[in-house]
Amino acid sequence: MLDAFVEFLRNFRLNKEAITFIVSMMPIFELRGAIPLAVLHFKMPVLTAYVISWVGNLVPVLPIIYFLEPIRKALSHIKIIDKFFTWFYARTYKRSNKAMQYGAIGLTLFVAIPLPVTGAWTGSVAAILFDIKPRYAFPAIILGVTIAGIVVTSFVAIF
Repeated sequence: MLDAFVEFLRNFRLNKEAITFIVSMMPIFELRGAIPLAVLHFKMPVLTAYVISWVGNLVPVLPIIYFLEPIRKALSHIKIIDKFFTWFYARTYKRSNKAMQYGAIGLTLFVAIPLPVTGAWTGSVAAILFDIKPRYAFPAIILGVTIAGIVVTSFVAIF
Protein backbone atom coordinates (compact mmCIF):
# COMPACT_ATOMS: atom_id res chain seq x y z
CA MET A 1 0.00 0.00 0.00
CA LEU A 2 2.82 2.42 0.85
CA ASP A 3 4.58 1.55 -2.40
CA ALA A 4 1.47 2.39 -4.40
CA PHE A 5 1.07 5.69 -2.57
CA VAL A 6 4.74 6.60 -3.15
CA GLU A 7 4.39 5.80 -6.85
CA PHE A 8 1.28 7.97 -6.97
CA LEU A 9 3.24 10.86 -5.44
CA ARG A 10 6.12 10.33 -7.86
CA ASN A 11 3.68 11.00 -10.71
CA PHE A 12 3.67 14.61 -9.48
CA ARG A 13 7.47 14.75 -9.83
CA LEU A 14 7.96 15.32 -6.12
CA ASN A 15 11.41 14.88 -4.63
CA LYS A 16 12.14 12.34 -1.89
CA GLU A 17 11.91 14.96 0.86
CA ALA A 18 8.44 16.08 -0.24
CA ILE A 19 7.26 12.47 -0.53
CA THR A 20 8.59 11.71 2.97
CA PHE A 21 6.84 14.81 4.33
CA ILE A 22 3.50 13.90 2.73
CA VAL A 23 3.71 10.26 3.83
CA SER A 24 4.36 11.37 7.42
CA MET A 25 1.17 13.47 7.33
CA MET A 26 -1.02 10.54 6.28
CA PRO A 27 -3.07 8.84 9.02
CA ILE A 28 -2.12 5.28 8.15
CA PHE A 29 1.62 5.79 7.72
CA GLU A 30 2.62 8.79 9.84
CA LEU A 31 6.29 8.90 10.81
CA ARG A 32 6.23 5.17 11.51
CA GLY A 33 6.10 4.64 7.75
CA ALA A 34 7.89 7.79 6.63
CA ILE A 35 11.16 7.25 8.50
CA PRO A 36 11.78 3.72 7.17
CA LEU A 37 10.75 4.88 3.69
CA ALA A 38 13.17 7.80 3.79
CA VAL A 39 16.13 5.92 5.25
CA LEU A 40 15.79 2.48 3.69
CA HIS A 41 14.21 3.31 0.33
CA PHE A 42 15.35 6.86 -0.42
CA LYS A 43 18.74 6.42 1.36
CA MET A 44 18.18 9.70 3.18
CA PRO A 45 20.39 10.53 6.19
CA VAL A 46 18.76 9.38 9.43
CA LEU A 47 18.59 12.83 11.02
CA THR A 48 17.10 14.39 7.88
CA ALA A 49 14.50 11.62 7.67
CA TYR A 50 13.62 12.09 11.33
CA VAL A 51 13.20 15.87 11.13
CA ILE A 52 11.13 15.84 7.92
CA SER A 53 8.92 13.04 9.25
CA TRP A 54 8.54 14.64 12.67
CA VAL A 55 7.43 17.98 11.24
CA GLY A 56 5.12 16.34 8.71
CA ASN A 57 3.52 14.15 11.35
CA LEU A 58 2.69 17.18 13.49
CA VAL A 59 1.15 19.28 10.68
CA PRO A 60 -2.35 17.72 10.91
CA VAL A 61 -2.55 17.77 14.73
CA LEU A 62 -3.83 21.30 15.41
CA PRO A 63 -6.39 21.26 12.59
CA ILE A 64 -7.70 17.93 13.89
CA ILE A 65 -7.86 19.12 17.50
CA TYR A 66 -9.59 22.39 16.64
CA PHE A 67 -11.74 21.56 13.60
CA LEU A 68 -12.66 17.86 13.54
CA GLU A 69 -15.44 18.08 16.10
CA PRO A 70 -17.07 21.23 14.62
CA ILE A 71 -16.93 19.59 11.18
CA ARG A 72 -18.47 16.40 12.57
CA LYS A 73 -21.27 18.37 14.21
CA ALA A 74 -21.93 20.43 11.08
CA LEU A 75 -22.13 17.35 8.86
CA SER A 76 -23.80 14.95 11.29
CA HIS A 77 -27.15 15.36 9.54
CA ILE A 78 -25.68 13.43 6.59
CA LYS A 79 -26.29 9.80 7.47
CA ILE A 80 -23.12 8.27 5.96
CA ILE A 81 -20.90 10.91 7.58
CA ASP A 82 -22.60 10.47 10.94
CA LYS A 83 -22.19 6.70 10.64
CA PHE A 84 -18.48 7.10 9.77
CA PHE A 85 -17.78 9.38 12.73
CA THR A 86 -19.73 7.14 15.10
CA TRP A 87 -17.58 4.18 13.98
CA PHE A 88 -14.35 6.22 14.00
CA TYR A 89 -14.92 7.70 17.46
CA ALA A 90 -15.95 4.32 18.92
CA ARG A 91 -12.83 2.69 17.46
CA THR A 92 -10.59 5.45 18.80
CA TYR A 93 -12.26 5.30 22.21
CA LYS A 94 -11.77 1.54 22.40
CA ARG A 95 -8.08 1.75 21.50
CA SER A 96 -7.20 4.67 23.75
CA ASN A 97 -9.46 4.25 26.78
CA LYS A 98 -6.85 2.87 29.20
CA ALA A 99 -4.16 5.39 28.31
CA MET A 100 -6.54 8.34 28.56
CA GLN A 101 -7.21 7.60 32.22
CA TYR A 102 -3.95 9.47 32.79
CA GLY A 103 -4.89 12.61 30.84
CA ALA A 104 -2.12 14.34 28.91
CA ILE A 105 0.53 11.91 30.22
CA GLY A 106 -1.53 8.98 28.96
CA LEU A 107 -1.94 10.78 25.65
CA THR A 108 1.83 11.15 25.35
CA LEU A 109 2.37 7.46 26.06
CA PHE A 110 -0.40 6.44 23.67
CA VAL A 111 1.09 8.47 20.81
CA ALA A 112 4.65 7.38 21.67
CA ILE A 113 3.95 3.68 21.18
CA PRO A 114 5.17 3.02 17.63
CA LEU A 115 2.39 0.67 16.64
CA PRO A 116 -0.34 1.06 14.03
CA VAL A 117 -3.28 3.20 15.16
CA THR A 118 -1.48 4.87 18.07
CA GLY A 119 -0.02 7.93 16.38
CA ALA A 120 -0.70 11.64 16.21
CA TRP A 121 -3.97 11.29 14.27
CA THR A 122 -5.54 8.84 16.71
CA GLY A 123 -4.07 10.77 19.64
CA SER A 124 -5.65 13.98 18.35
CA VAL A 125 -9.05 12.30 18.09
CA ALA A 126 -8.57 10.75 21.54
CA ALA A 127 -7.84 14.22 22.95
CA ILE A 128 -11.19 15.38 21.57
CA LEU A 129 -13.05 12.33 22.92
CA PHE A 130 -11.53 12.61 26.38
CA ASP A 131 -11.86 16.40 26.47
CA ILE A 132 -8.16 17.13 26.87
CA LYS A 133 -7.73 20.84 26.22
CA PRO A 134 -5.60 21.74 23.17
CA ARG A 135 -3.06 23.58 25.34
CA TYR A 136 -2.32 20.23 27.05
CA ALA A 137 -3.03 17.90 24.14
CA PHE A 138 -0.71 19.53 21.60
CA PRO A 139 2.45 19.41 23.78
CA ALA A 140 1.56 15.85 24.83
CA ILE A 141 1.22 14.80 21.18
CA ILE A 142 4.47 16.58 20.26
CA LEU A 143 6.29 14.66 22.99
CA GLY A 144 4.65 11.39 21.93
CA VAL A 145 5.59 11.92 18.28
CA THR A 146 9.15 12.80 19.35
CA ILE A 147 9.48 9.59 21.36
CA ALA A 148 7.89 7.44 18.62
CA GLY A 149 10.24 9.03 16.07
CA ILE A 150 13.29 8.26 18.19
CA VAL A 151 12.17 4.65 18.66
CA VAL A 152 11.43 4.12 14.95
CA THR A 153 14.64 5.88 13.90
CA SER A 154 16.66 3.72 16.31
CA PHE A 155 15.21 0.53 14.84
CA VAL A 156 15.75 1.73 11.27
CA ALA A 157 19.33 2.80 12.00
CA ILE A 158 20.13 -0.71 13.25
CA PHE A 159 19.13 -2.19 9.91
